[in-house]
Amino acid sequence: MKPIQSDTIQKRSFLATLAAVFWSFVGLRRRADYEKDATSLDPFYVIGAGLIAVAIFIAALIVVVRLVVGA
Repeated sequence: MKPIQSDTIQKRSFLATLAAVFWSFVGLRRRADYEKDATSLDPFYVIGAGLIAVAIFIAALIVVVRLVVGA
């Protein structure tokens, strides 16, 4: 593996970060994509995208439970 130089690292957008967090929730990620994400994602974007993803996940669980229970 060759070292990555700091001047060639490009920060990715919030939507790209949101997609990376989604694939992390699903658990499907290629090693090359993971390594690219580890060097190019902004930590503040990751935290924000993670909070949004958790909120959507919890809301989806609540909707499914209400549909199943019939309340």
